[in-house]
Amino acid sequence: MDTGEFIQGLAGGLILLRWAGQAWLDRLNQAHVRAQGGRVPEGLSAVIDPETGRRSAEYTLARARLGQVDEAWSTAVLLAILFSGILPWTWNEWVAGHRGSSVAPALWLIGVGFALSLPSLPLEWWAQFRLEERFGFNTTTPGTWVADRLKGAGLALGLGFPMVWVLLRLFEAAGDRWWLWAWAVLTGFQLILMGVAPVLILPLFNRFTPLPDGPLRERLMDLARRTGFAARTIQVVDGSRRSRHANAYFTGIGRFRKIALYDTLIEQLSPDELEAVLAHEIGHHRLGHIPRTLVVSLGFSLAGFAALGWLGARAEFTGAFGFPADAGAAPVLLLFALLSGTVSFWITPLFNVLSRRHEYQADAFAREAVGSPAPLVSALHKLAGKNLTNLHPHPWHSAFHHSHPTLLEREAALLRQGAPGAGRSAG
Repeated sequence: MDTGEFIQGLAGGLILLRWAGQAWLDRLNQAHVRAQGGRVPEGLSAVIDPETGRRSAEYTLARARLGQVDEAWSTAVLLAILFSGILPWTWNEWVAGHRGSSVAPALWLIGVGFALSLPSLPLEWWAQFRLEERFGFNTTTPGTWVADRLKGAGLALGLGFPMVWVLLRLFEAAGDRWWLWAWAVLTGFQLILMGVAPVLILPLFNRFTPLPDGPLRERLMDLARRTGFAARTIQVVDGSRRSRHANAYFTGIGRFRKIALYDTLIEQLSPDELEAVLAHEIGHHRLGHIPRTLVVSLGFSLAGFAALGWLGARAEFTGAFGFPADAGAAPVLLLFALLSGTVSFWITPLFNVLSRRHEYQADAFAREAVGSPAPLVSALHKLAGKNLTNLHPHPWHSAFHHSHPTLLEREAALLRQGAPGAGRSAG
């Protein structure tokens, strides 16, 4: 077996191993959910009725079945793309027609990325207009669905192309340490994007309006002042335009940061519960979770770019997939992007451990900020029922796919040290 055959075999093996691991996790979770027969856990039976428990199990299983089809289809497409020879063929055809062009490799990468997104569109459509519709969540119109994808494609071209072009130029100009410069440039770009996204990008997809004056706004702004969070406004997102799922999130950095509450969340929760949810989001900011997560992410990103630099110095890597020895960085970037998920999948639980720790800490912050665990517990109960949350996730499946602790785990942690009247100071 020569080097090229070994690399091909290793790549194919990693792809199939990841698919097998995901399939095993899915089957574990499905069997676990079926074994419960839609039963509501004992600790939730007073707040979630049996019909909601049954529908939650049905929703979980329906999503799992679609996910299995998606995984199998995506794996088949990836194997076909890598081993059919179509990638080097398109590269040779494109470069031959644009030899000497500094933008041709970047356009090739963007074009291939766009083409690779097309096979998943039918399943995305089915998920939105069949599965979500069946369980009463979908409010998206076909026109909005298409417009969202066209906007996404436009952003990929408008933002992705300049970034890819810079990375490829660094490969040519920065020598053996090009990957380190590339990582630094990409990191800077991501930080800038984090700042401007709430102002320039997110409004392309959703309408953000300040929470109207009134008792609720006064209550939430008082919470912000009490917890030391400098907020000039609280934004309401028109999430109901696409789904009945409810959510709240924190985004942006510096003066561009904002806390956004879905209009569906405001509709579903009481003022006490909304205050607790907002306190949880403020907790992520006050406890430094966002910069910590960013540092960890950048560390893994640096390791990835180091691996990219090592692969880029070896023509046998791209040669194993049919690319010429002088193809440059573009095929290396593409192959790395296609194959990196086969490795990152196995370290996902490590990220989830950190995320869950942060969720517990933000929950505790919210409990202290509102003086009781009851409002947040009540909000979690309502959201679990409204969103048909999986009430019986298998621990292994949860480790790989759930960045938040389970409902019962969060409730137990909140109640463990949360006697009412414990105080309202959030420090």
